[in-house]
Amino acid sequence: MAVNSPLPIAANLKPVPGLQLGHAEAGIKKPGRKDLLLVTLASGASVAGVFTTNRFCAAPVQLSKAHLDHANIAGKPIKALVINTGNANAGTGEAGLANANATCVALAKLLHCEAEQILPFSTGVILEPLPVDRLVAGLPQAISHLKEDNWLNAAESIMTTDTQPKAASRTVTIAGKRVTLTGISKGAGMIKPNMATMLGFVACDASVPQALLERMVKQAADASFNCITIDGDTSTNDSFMLIATGAGELEITDAASADYAALAAVVTELSQELAQMIVRDGEGATKFITIQVEQGRDVEECRKIAYAIGHSPLVKTAFFASDPNLGRILAAIGYAGVNDLNVDKLDLYLDDVWVAKQGGRHPDYREEDGQRVMQQSEITVRVVLARGDAAATIWTCDLSHDYVSINADYRS
Repeated sequence: MAVNSPLPIAANLKPVPGLQLGHAEAGIKKPGRKDLLLVTLASGASVAGVFTTNRFCAAPVQLSKAHLDHANIAGKPIKALVINTGNANAGTGEAGLANANATCVALAKLLHCEAEQILPFSTGVILEPLPVDRLVAGLPQAISHLKEDNWLNAAESIMTTDTQPKAASRTVTIAGKRVTLTGISKGAGMIKPNMATMLGFVACDASVPQALLERMVKQAADASFNCITIDGDTSTNDSFMLIATGAGELEITDAASADYAALAAVVTELSQELAQMIVRDGEGATKFITIQVEQGRDVEECRKIAYAIGHSPLVKTAFFASDPNLGRILAAIGYAGVNDLNVDKLDLYLDDVWVAKQGGRHPDYREEDGQRVMQQSEITVRVVLARGDAAATIWTCDLSHDYVSINADYRS
């Protein structure tokens, strides 16, 4: 089960005016499970997103990017999002693109709009053809379930190896106006987003112009979904979408305004919560680990070092075993690719325990103190480089026997 991550409660997930959600059991991979989600948007909504940089990006990613571009050029807003689980529709070539497009065409007919106003998303097994007939057959059921208060079913409908749904809400007041935000995410393995198999969807009822929404979603992604890793694998299907329905009272018009900054901050906060839920539910995870790198020359080198630690199988298995073999962390720092790093100035902390001082074992460090921290379910690794003012934080998990078992049995 997920590390210190309680199950979301349906009553706590706030409806976002201007947006409805409907789910279906389409039998895309297995019968009797929610595997299809439909999100419809009222007139006036704007949508922006960031996507995987994997060169083998899935057909729905390619089509969603094209449809967003078309919406901006043609001035015809996005009307709906359709998400399936059980099949990634990735590595499927021209046939995959045709199937993704067929999904959009079928839904557009039902919603009386153009296919280019539909954004498709898929998650699941790569290199398998999308059972588009089953998906299309499930669309009427999803439409029949459309309602604003349906976020928990939505979160359950996009799960793959997730052990639990991931969803959260915020209600804030900005400039005296109430704003509601709710979001869902999915992912438990093949997680090392590089954005621009994880999906994230956040919606608010503010009115935000397209250009500002694109800026906001990139800011939020860089501080949330781009700061997590489970296994270092960037999926073919990673997508994070931000929706502003415009059905509420708040209107954002200027990126330099206090209102923009306030909304961007809460969008980022909600995105971080959803991103951390993915790490807490990492396949086989037993520990949630925060890696902070401080006093670097720039953010890029801080992230290099943080990810070197977070990706290391030796570091991650040591955390699983609660074994304070902390020289593995120093080794990861050393091969991170910061070639002019002066390790003689570096300090390493494990929560409140000062492990390494100026590149060597701290004279007061005791292994039992390190083991005490390693036995916790939540751990912070802090690296102080003593070479500047930059910092970066990422979140990761340990690597257990179950991770191997889950991925060995994934297609069975």
